[in-house]
Amino acid sequence: MNLAAAPVRDATIIAIVDDDDAVRSALKTLLRSVGYKVRTYCNAYEFLNANAAAEVHCLVSDIQMPLMSGVEMYEELFAKGYNIPTIFITGYPEAAPRLGVGTPDMVALLPKPCDADRLLNCIETALLQRQ
Repeated sequence: MNLAAAPVRDATIIAIVDDDDAVRSALKTLLRSVGYKVRTYCNAYEFLNANAAAEVHCLVSDIQMPLMSGVEMYEELFAKGYNIPTIFITGYPEAAPRLGVGTPDMVALLPKPCDADRLLNCIETALLQRQ
């Protein structure tokens, strides 16, 4: 991880959108432990209704969630003009939709449970991409 090139962490907001309380809590703890500000949301609608997209520097989202998937949320954000670097996570990587073309701000697709170092590296990549 190239910490020297990374943005100031305590001014960086990472949003976590996941319907699993334990995953949200673990990711929040990890990201706060390295200095990020973290906002958590239990589903896509909660994130969209919070109108938080404009202040978020990076989005970490589950793909499979009830009501609206992470991919559907991402597509809605993109349609509204929000280009948030996004890391998708999933407990079912073999069933994950093909992503890439049409998802210009997608940084990675990681299996759950996420390897902490890999996730942090992906976030750093996302933040550098956004600069």
